[in-house]
Amino acid sequence: MATSVGRICKVQAMFGSSAKIVKSNGKKPDEFESSISQALLKLEMNLDRKAQLRELNIVTAKEIEVGGGWKAIIIFVPIPQLKSFQKIQVQLVCELEKKFSRKQVVFITQRRILPKPTRISLMKNKQKHPRSRTLVTVHDNILEDLVFPSDIVGKRICKKLDSSLLIKVHLDKAQQNNTERTVETFSGVCKKLTGKDVNFEFTEFQL
Repeated sequence: MATSVGRICKVQAMFGSSAKIVKSNGKKPDEFESSISQALLKLEMNLDRKAQLRELNIVTAKEIEVGGGWKAIIIFVPIPQLKSFQKIQVQLVCELEKKFSRKQVVFITQRRILPKPTRISLMKNKQKHPRSRTLVTVHDNILEDLVFPSDIVGKRICKKLDSSLLIKVHLDKAQQNNTERTVETFSGVCKKLTGKDVNFEFTEFQL
């Protein structure tokens, strides 16, 4: 145990608490982001899959209120590393939630929405507007990242009495026991990142 602690301290001394975070434009992580980076660094020393985590880094992290006395930690990861993160995501979430009590952890890829092209911009730039950067596609990808490892089996858009829209996302009922405790967090994160009201329900998947 003493050897393990010593090794962690040695790694932290070599790389600092921000070793697991790489921000754009060389920006320095804030105190909260550094705490997440440090937690990931400690897990890298102890997890069974330390070799997989060693190759990964995060882009940024933020904390939001999601109601009911709970907070959510949103960890943003690079798009090329998403699949690698998802291989160990369940274990990472479990370990991070032990460390940050009364906080639920979600992983989302860092994506950039490009503004809708105008006639003038289309004339100047002959490159086709990438569909993966449109607002609709980015918001759909956020939903998919958010509910992983659950699957989205359907979506409905409803109009509320005040004419605002409510999106109802149907998740595979087979994952209800594992996911039900986090659906309010999912709704809070969606509202924060997309500005949309989203409810999550569980539906029997039928072929």
